[in-house]
Amino acid sequence: MKKLLEISLGVVTSVGGFLEVGSMATAAQAGALFGYQLIWAIVLGTVCIAFLVEMAGRFAAVSHHTIVDGIRERFGFHAFIWPLLAVLLVNFLVLSAEIGGVAVAAELATGIGFQWWALPVAFLAWLLLWKGTFGLIEKGVSMLGLVTLCFVVGAVMLRPEWKEVAVGAVPSLPQHDTAKYWFMAVSILGASISPYLFMFYSSGAIEDQWDKSYLGTNRAIAGLGMGFGGTISVAVLIVAALVLGAHGVTEVNDYNQLPLMLIPIFGFWGFVLFVASLGIACFGAALEVALQQAYLVAQGFGWTWGEDLKPRDDPGFSLVYTLTLFLVAVPIALGLDPLKLTIFSMALTAASLPLTVVPFLFLLNDDRYVGKHRNGVISNAAVIFVIALGFVLAVVTIPLQIFGGT
Repeated sequence: MKKLLEISLGVVTSVGGFLEVGSMATAAQAGALFGYQLIWAIVLGTVCIAFLVEMAGRFAAVSHHTIVDGIRERFGFHAFIWPLLAVLLVNFLVLSAEIGGVAVAAELATGIGFQWWALPVAFLAWLLLWKGTFGLIEKGVSMLGLVTLCFVVGAVMLRPEWKEVAVGAVPSLPQHDTAKYWFMAVSILGASISPYLFMFYSSGAIEDQWDKSYLGTNRAIAGLGMGFGGTISVAVLIVAALVLGAHGVTEVNDYNQLPLMLIPIFGFWGFVLFVASLGIACFGAALEVALQQAYLVAQGFGWTWGEDLKPRDDPGFSLVYTLTLFLVAVPIALGLDPLKLTIFSMALTAASLPLTVVPFLFLLNDDRYVGKHRNGVISNAAVIFVIALGFVLAVVTIPLQIFGGT
């Protein structure tokens, strides 16, 4: 019964981790501009993150190491410093985008500019991390993310042509805006396969004291949880295609356009549901990313760490998320466009994936850490293919977007 409860809570938690500002913004932009064509990117990203989450949980349960611990121990600190710096930078951008997402939700609800909300949102996140427990962050806050199921309900109510939706799950060449198409594809992959998600998961498994008896639970959470989150992302894309695209909105360059997705379906409550979905999903993700920054630095330098410890017992750990939350709020408070930051940071995430995923795969194939529970051929091949695809697309498309290629 306890393991069944863990699975249920894990699936619910995955919504808070999987569907956040990156998944929501990239799926909405892709649906508005390309209809169902980019569903395949969400499917591919979901499959890959399911593999990575399962690996992260298996690694933690069997080796009793987090991913960061394992990489530092296996390759040495000098080799570890490069993935450390890459993930710190990417997490910084992603966290700033998440704070921006919550701030935009507050602007939509109150009419007060998002810049004014950045620091209060960061303070509230800090207060929850300072006073809260890991269980509160992992499950309590994330459960509120179930409000995002409104997109699934909306997609069904719009009655799409499901055959066309199924066709969109098969990779295809773009019919127009080639550079934009591939940039959106890589942004979706980056949003789906964010390193903070599977790294946070491995730290959570250690916090919850998992052992080998949790391997079955871990597989269920990875498959069902990530699949659940991916389904909601596909629903966002479908709604955007049928509402925004159908009304001629093909370029989503302002968060104020996004509530239009749900208003035609639910009326005034569509606006309320969108604001709640954006605010809650982004706030839950902000807590997880801030915690992951602290996990990353504390584990990388061998400090005492743990969200369930009092701040006085892990001062370095607490200082990292305190400074991080303040610093990431500054660009948003100065007026940086959260939507543009989100799309760009997701593409940059995809470009950085080899630095974290490749060393992790070495660990999952090392008998000294996982013994007979090492990766199989399918797991290795699936992850390597998706990470390589995302990296190549990112390297090609990011310069085109920066320098105005078509």
